[in-house]
Amino acid sequence: MSCGLKMDSHKHSFVCIVISIVLPFLVTFSSCDDSFPVFFEFTSGYGITGDSLSPYFYGSDADLSVPQLIHKYGFPCEIHHVTTKDGYILELHRIPFGTKSGSGPKPGKDVVFLQHGFLASSADWIMNTVDKALAYELANHGYDVWLGNARGNTYSKNHTDLSPKDSKFWKFSFHEMGAYDIPAVLDYVLNTTQQPNLFYIGHSMGTCMFWITMQMYPEYNSKIRNMFALAPIAYVEHIKSPIRILSPLSTEAELVTEIFGDREFLPHDGWITLFRKIVCSHEPIREALCANIIFLLSGFDKKELNETMLPIILAHTPAGASTHTIIHFAQYINSGKFRQFDYGKRENMKIYKSEEPPKYDLSKVTAPVSLYWSDNDWLAVKEDVDRLKSQLPNVNDYFRVNYTQFTHLDFLFAIDAHKMVYERILESMKKY
Repeated sequence: MSCGLKMDSHKHSFVCIVISIVLPFLVTFSSCDDSFPVFFEFTSGYGITGDSLSPYFYGSDADLSVPQLIHKYGFPCEIHHVTTKDGYILELHRIPFGTKSGSGPKPGKDVVFLQHGFLASSADWIMNTVDKALAYELANHGYDVWLGNARGNTYSKNHTDLSPKDSKFWKFSFHEMGAYDIPAVLDYVLNTTQQPNLFYIGHSMGTCMFWITMQMYPEYNSKIRNMFALAPIAYVEHIKSPIRILSPLSTEAELVTEIFGDREFLPHDGWITLFRKIVCSHEPIREALCANIIFLLSGFDKKELNETMLPIILAHTPAGASTHTIIHFAQYINSGKFRQFDYGKRENMKIYKSEEPPKYDLSKVTAPVSLYWSDNDWLAVKEDVDRLKSQLPNVNDYFRVNYTQFTHLDFLFAIDAHKMVYERILESMKKY
């Protein structure tokens, strides 16, 4: 059996499995209804308006940027750029006020910063109807809302010296995002709003970035009113997702770059965009194939997935990341440790002055933290969340979503996420 790659025989079967798992956009596992992918020309679908879904055609929501979508649904949106100490230029999207009575512009508003996870962007927080998406909910409750974009994604591909065509541009993982991106963004947001502190809401890798920042720069803990960690990630030893197959990659860096290159992993362009337009816009196969792409790595919850949203979600996801980030995540799975990037013993000695990379000290994360987790999350598994909780000194809420099928991505896209998760967050924010 061949997957069409020419390489040493001992690598062959491993690579075929990796491609089948990591590239579900090309090879998807059998779907929950035993359907098979079929390719059709794209036709009309549905888009977001108000409380329900109304007729939508390509050239509309799926082709709009985040600021364009925010404006389309009646909210103000500002675009800001922040330059990190190592030269990356990050794009922030701000919703300074809402559309409901009492949520309009006024000075001194409480500030909320939202940070997306792996392969994602600021779009994650608006991928639902106006009355259900978290960013809109926060704005309509009177908050000054800021949406982050990590280095290397769709909106943050600029640098003062490097080009994204240069492999040096992509030599980063979530360590650099925590070491450089988050501090720069927090400083910028607080300086712009003239507020002493803010609320931080992170999802998945967006929580990992937070832990890194707070333990590297403990002075930032005082700038956080409360951190809401949705599907929190630090340890992934008990991960249930098929993404476990990545763990051997932690010692196969050369093989990873041989397969995926040493630059961007799953960029938001090219064949992924074509796949979305041709396949996921066609009603008969939207559920059979595209829904499984969403479910494959994070857990299945057909009931809470609004399938008519899929073309719009896939228009923004994946938003790109570095291959380096994939390797770092694979190291976490393999080692069961929360620590800096492992370059190998020789390079570690040069960089860290020790054969093993330093562990992150979670005891230094003294900001108040609320952990939100779910039973059917294949990435942020209860055992690993519990381990994280035991090492954080200031956990004020440990909340299990009261729905057994709730998944990793349901925190963002679920039809009833506003009832099951966001209402609790909004109530909690009143206390802090």
